[in-house]
Amino acid sequence: MQRINLSTVSEFVLVGLSDAPEVRFLLFVLFLIIYLATMAGNMTILIAMSTDTHLHNPMYFFLGNLSLLDILCPTITMPKMLEALLLENKVISFTGCMFQLFFLIDVVGTEIFLLAVMAYDRYVAICHPLQYMNIVSMKLCAHLAIGTWVVGFFNSLLHTSLIFTLFFCDSNEVDQYYCDIPPMLALSCSPTYSRELVILTVAGVLGSSAFVITLISYIYILVAILCMNSSESRHKAFSTCGSHLTVVCLFYGTTICTYVRPSSTYSPNQDRIVSMLYGILTPLLNPIIYSLRNKEVKCALRRVISQVRTALRRQEPLSQSLASSRAPAIG
Repeated sequence: MQRINLSTVSEFVLVGLSDAPEVRFLLFVLFLIIYLATMAGNMTILIAMSTDTHLHNPMYFFLGNLSLLDILCPTITMPKMLEALLLENKVISFTGCMFQLFFLIDVVGTEIFLLAVMAYDRYVAICHPLQYMNIVSMKLCAHLAIGTWVVGFFNSLLHTSLIFTLFFCDSNEVDQYYCDIPPMLALSCSPTYSRELVILTVAGVLGSSAFVITLISYIYILVAILCMNSSESRHKAFSTCGSHLTVVCLFYGTTICTYVRPSSTYSPNQDRIVSMLYGILTPLLNPIIYSLRNKEVKCALRRVISQVRTALRRQEPLSQSLASSRAPAIG
């Protein structure tokens, strides 16, 4: 079998989700609705947080970063998936595949670290409320946010360079609906042991560290909640933290399951389902769980909608006066 250097490969073929036309169309409609709902939810949160001064504090600063990541994550993979479902165009260029993998790992890695930062922020807010503003200053928030993006970038750069210096044999068919590390490793005919060891070590250390920080923070939060005197406050806090922890565990669990394992255990069908959980479902749920259930965010959205309505009402008389001023000239 002839070995071909990856630099000579001009394109890859993504397997996709289904070859049956009727199934493809139904999947296209379903995922298009999910994608548009994800975009609308997260963009609404970003607009509210950027325009309403009541939300200019550390917690909403981090939530804004999360919404941005939740816009980027499905945007990296879903447009190509929708194109394949609707037009049967499953081909992606070598450069397109490389950049898709790079940006996906960048965004996923950044979100893993950001969730840990957000958990720490909530720990300080609940367990040390009187010192919260002194500990979590906006300067520290900026440094933490920049740090998560920088670590995510270099983590992705390392992983992408390890994958795209591999050799491939006569197949360029990627057994996934987007370019990702496990299917690319499975496709390669190069020895991958040393690269897998580096990937497993880096992903394991960084991912596990972030998860442990998140878990410890929520344990302290739950202990603080149990010490609350009001049963109503306890119930409300449990409801909020429980939903947060569910989404966090779903995201951490699926990403660690995908990237912290040897390529010999790669299962295409299982990986498609797992990747949808962290790449499609989580970005859809995050704005609902973290923000849209929040009273302050709801009030901010009402204020934004009210401002938009007021602006539109002011435009109506202006439009009418311009139309009436032009009428005699036309006559």
